Amino acid sequence: MPLTVNSFTLTGIEGQPVAIEVDLLHRLPATIIVGLPGSAIKESTHRVRSAIAASGQGYPKKCVVVNLAPANVPKVGAGLDLPIALGILYASRPIDSPRLLSTAFAGELSLDGGLRAIPGALSMTLAAVRHGFKHIVLPQASAKEAAVVEGIDVLPASTLLEVMDWLDGNRTFVRAEPPCHDPPVSEIDMSEIRGQHQARRGLEIAAAGGHNVLMMGAPGCGKTMLATRMPTILPKLERAESIEITRLHSAAGLLKSGDGLIRIRPFRAPHHSISNAGLLGNARLEPGEVSLAHRGVLFLDEVPEFRRSALELLRGPLESRHVRLSRARGTTVYPASFSLIAAANPCPCGFFGHSTVPCSCTPSQVVRYRKRLSGPLLDRIDLMIWTQPVDPDQLASMDQGEPSMLIRKRVNAARAIQHARYANMTITCNAELSGGAIRSVAAPTPEAVQALKAVCEANSLSARAWARILKVARTIADLAGVGSVSSTHILEASSYRLMKEAK
Repeated sequence: MPLTVNSFTLTGIEGQPVAIEVDLLHRLPATIIVGLPGSAIKESTHRVRSAIAASGQGYPKKCVVVNLAPANVPKVGAGLDLPIALGILYASRPIDSPRLLSTAFAGELSLDGGLRAIPGALSMTLAAVRHGFKHIVLPQASAKEAAVVEGIDVLPASTLLEVMDWLDGNRTFVRAEPPCHDPPVSEIDMSEIRGQHQARRGLEIAAAGGHNVLMMGAPGCGKTMLATRMPTILPKLERAESIEITRLHSAAGLLKSGDGLIRIRPFRAPHHSISNAGLLGNARLEPGEVSLAHRGVLFLDEVPEFRRSALELLRGPLESRHVRLSRARGTTVYPASFSLIAAANPCPCGFFGHSTVPCSCTPSQVVRYRKRLSGPLLDRIDLMIWTQPVDPDQLASMDQGEPSMLIRKRVNAARAIQHARYANMTITCNAELSGGAIRSVAAPTPEAVQALKAVCEANSLSARAWARILKVARTIADLAGVGSVSSTHILEASSYRLMKEAK
């Protein structure tokens, strides 16, 4: 009679249940795995055989048939090594252990019978809770990230033999506990920025409302320095956000062995040579940079140098806050709610509008360079900031700027207002507002509506630009602790919408 061992595989960041059914047939010795196994699972027969031998157990001298059910769901990764090995071992001898039915198993086997870390342990554990399992056995190195899940015992194991002893009742596992440590203190701070008062204010607004930013200015004026300090003023991660981020990074295999939940917001800065698949997600349905930046910052330095096709792919995630991947292996959806910070030079030589260095570009070159950013993409950017070179007197000054801690306090206060406002909605910040909710939430005064109308008419702005100015004005009002958006908030928001070069 076939023996069944329960496990999980990953589809995107969702754990999918897999029943490993093992039957031993009186035929020529062989091991056959069916049920849409991936390449890593097909190769597991060699790892499993060596691990069983290294554990002092005998491999059945029969035809071993392993069925991965449901058969129509693709299975990927080496996490099924452990349950396949257990199925083969216990299919050849009687076992009367209630633990086998109430436990899920996942882990990659080494040739000496040890267990290696696997990607997606947190997602598998969350899925195990939903399917009613009482225990889940994971490799020691993966148990920390999964230990934050409530309602299930996460049992860390180091070897195949330890798991067998536990099933036979000869060993007790100690439930894994999540690591208790505070988020690391950042080594960079906004106080290191000299000058750039408008840019600092713009980033504060962006952090408070989750908005997208385009910074344009000459080389060396501080665009990258400003962007890298953006995470220091973002609000502290909530538990639900930490779980979302950890699931994504674990599925991508980026989580360090033994780490628990990710406690700091991600900051992703891909090179401009990145492929479309690297940005959105590849053929193996692994998350791309836009999803790895979820709940954090995606920084595109020298954004005009990125492939036009890659930049246009950003339009969907910037609007919908998720990525849908449809590949030969299947379809999955990844969250992608990030703040985009793009930095660009104003022209090919970089000195258009510079106060002291003349620009060597022709007008047509400047126009062609800026057209690398399409109108629809620019429409999805909330704040546009022109950065100027810092005066040498400011650079030489010993006076520090406002520290990140004080800016973060104002950002936290504004986010608290938004958290209360959207308590019964699926959104978390002003930037995620859409449709008719924008105007009802902004509650602009009649004077504010007239000011917004005048700005849009004078500058031929689109309906999307109208909505984004209103959302930014709502954030400015939140920073001021004001209930309704006034004309003053509209004017400040529109100043970040209209890119003005210094003459």
